[in-house]
Amino acid sequence: MQRMEPAAGERYLDATFGGGGHTRALLEVDTSVEVTAFDRDPEALLRARPIQEAYGERFQLHSKNFSEIASLAPKTFHAVLFDFGLSSFQLDSAGRGFSFREDAALDMRMNPEVGTSAADFLECASEEALIRAVRNYGEEKRWRRVVAAIIEARGSGNLQRTHRFAQLVSEAVGPQPYRRQLRHPATRTFQGIRIEVNDELNAIEQALPAAFDRLISGGRLVAISFHSLEDRIVKRFCRRMAGRPEHARDSSHQDERQVRAKLTVTAAIKPTAKELAANPRSRSARMRVIRKI
Repeated sequence: MQRMEPAAGERYLDATFGGGGHTRALLEVDTSVEVTAFDRDPEALLRARPIQEAYGERFQLHSKNFSEIASLAPKTFHAVLFDFGLSSFQLDSAGRGFSFREDAALDMRMNPEVGTSAADFLECASEEALIRAVRNYGEEKRWRRVVAAIIEARGSGNLQRTHRFAQLVSEAVGPQPYRRQLRHPATRTFQGIRIEVNDELNAIEQALPAAFDRLISGGRLVAISFHSLEDRIVKRFCRRMAGRPEHARDSSHQDERQVRAKLTVTAAIKPTAKELAANPRSRSARMRVIRKI
């Protein structure tokens, strides 16, 4: 929250409302602060009610994907916050099918009212789509085995429930090297399927420039990522806005670049020991901040 540099009289965009913790903290800075929030999860509307009752017109929640920020009525903000990935509410809700800690229908949709469930995706998706989800998004090294097992299991019922699917993936992956045994063998595949089903990376690609365009001069964009694919998109966007090469193979000439922002810090900010002690789930978090010129 410190990187948002909150102050009286400012307007903020919380693009990932979740449980409302960031929104509430911003609203409590001063009675003149306003917050507009986005969250595609219908359950976020229920979590937002106490905040709406407490802060009234200073708070507004849009029940939409943050990829739709560009459709927001004309309004500018002093700072924008993205906190990507699953909220604790979604992860801890057994019935949503995001985790294999509890047995549930394999859904994984951030908005269960829209799109295709993970189970239906696994039953019907092309081999190319499965490879993209498991290899590219899940970064599973033994993706060939997992994809083959999924295709073989179609129609068997093993793709319908979290426990049965996690077991199928575990058997496909096989014995793990000692250094990887601390992570369940289905973790990467679950991540990749979730990203695919919710089209998460494309949403980030669309949302970052739309949010940046809504910033006032001097406004801050803060983005918190939880895995390398998210952080790579954020890093390249920040460097592009700062007029720097986006990656090591970026051969574009300096004259072709436009400097629209300043990197507040050049490297990603990692959680402190104190933050890790308070929230162990933050261990993989990476924060990047830019200021609009």
